[in-house]
Amino acid sequence: MASGLKNWWTLDEAEAANSADNPHEPLKPSQRRATLPLLTLAFGWGFLVTGLLTGGALGQGLPFWPDLIVASFLGNFMNFVIGALVGYIGYKTACNSGLLYRFTYGNIGAYLPVLFIALLTIGWQGIVVGAFGFAWAQSFDSPTFYAVALFAGLLYTATTCFGVSALEKVSMPSVLVLVGVGLYAAWFNIDQVGGWPEFLALSQEKSAQEPLTLKNAINLVVGSWIVGAIVMAEYTRFAKKAWVALAIPFIVLIVSQWFLQIIGSMGGIVAGTYEFTTYMLQQGAIIGGLGLIAMSLALWTTGDANLYLPAVQTASLLRRPQRVTTVICGLLGTILGLGIYQYFLDWINLLAALVPPLIGPVIVDYYLVNKRGYNPEAMHRLPKWNPVAIVAYAVGAGTAFASSQGFEIPGLEWVIPSLLGLVVSMVAYGLLFLLVRILGVKVGVASTV
Repeated sequence: MASGLKNWWTLDEAEAANSADNPHEPLKPSQRRATLPLLTLAFGWGFLVTGLLTGGALGQGLPFWPDLIVASFLGNFMNFVIGALVGYIGYKTACNSGLLYRFTYGNIGAYLPVLFIALLTIGWQGIVVGAFGFAWAQSFDSPTFYAVALFAGLLYTATTCFGVSALEKVSMPSVLVLVGVGLYAAWFNIDQVGGWPEFLALSQEKSAQEPLTLKNAINLVVGSWIVGAIVMAEYTRFAKKAWVALAIPFIVLIVSQWFLQIIGSMGGIVAGTYEFTTYMLQQGAIIGGLGLIAMSLALWTTGDANLYLPAVQTASLLRRPQRVTTVICGLLGTILGLGIYQYFLDWINLLAALVPPLIGPVIVDYYLVNKRGYNPEAMHRLPKWNPVAIVAYAVGAGTAFASSQGFEIPGLEWVIPSLLGLVVSMVAYGLLFLLVRILGVKVGVASTV
């Protein structure tokens, strides 16, 4: 038994290299995936319940037209741009995020972004687990909620152990059901109030009670998916063509999330809840059952996709089998899921401030410093630390956090905190890199290739 446990815990380099999604090295050409399953997986991943939650919050503070639609689109578009920039790097290098951060932060310095993002994505996993429990129990306090949430966490963990091929199988049958139920929910909410003009009038009335500024609304949208945007390489590394790598973040953010935010806002305005299973259950067993099935499929898909992210990153960094990190991250997410779901808005406001600056140094280092010249063969010769990247992140994150707490930089009051932190980290990395080069100090990948 001890021998079997040791084998399960210990990395087998040959076994990992021949797996469908080796997290420890760049993918081989033969490990790239077919286009349709990848794009279907993108839709399923993007159909994350956070879109409904975010839309519900937007609907409480912004008129549906045009303010809410504009804020939702701009926030998703910002995430798409970031996701596309990161996704293209993943496609060109065939590397996951855990490997990419080593290029910019160094082999030891990469522990900072990877472990930080892993903790945050495990938190997302907890949100999905809690959402599954609430969908079936319609309460956070009943024994049913805890039983179903635990079942969901274990289900996500078990299926994610089979890797990206299992994620594709789970996502493909759910797409049509998700779209159909989402469109029904939109029609239902508009019909409930008597039509489109009545719906817009109700939206104006409700949003005036607790108005939300456009700046805060956009920041809310960015925060709701910024983690997904900066780990886009986890999936785009499988793409065989550049357009597929760009289509993945487009489907996730511009199609799936924008659609869900609109559906969630309609529910928040009309029914008082973003959770469409709540008001669909009121329509009887058949309609309510379809809603539960659709939500369960969506959460299963996104639960697996979310758990895959920290499992791949930590496996790459800690040199452990992916099955080991999947189980560890899955169990942690399951435990968190019993309590974190209720604190969703506080969670994404924290993400919006602290996460975007992590990817700023990577974007500048890849596109400007190394001119898209990352060489995976140089990975074993990288320095342990790149202090320029770490300092640039600290400056960007500190600026974003201060802005989110009400501290305004003169002349930049209009910039949302999440975007401000990203831009500051990028500018800081570029300036610091030039400074150390002037001083004759070599840092980063450019010093090894």
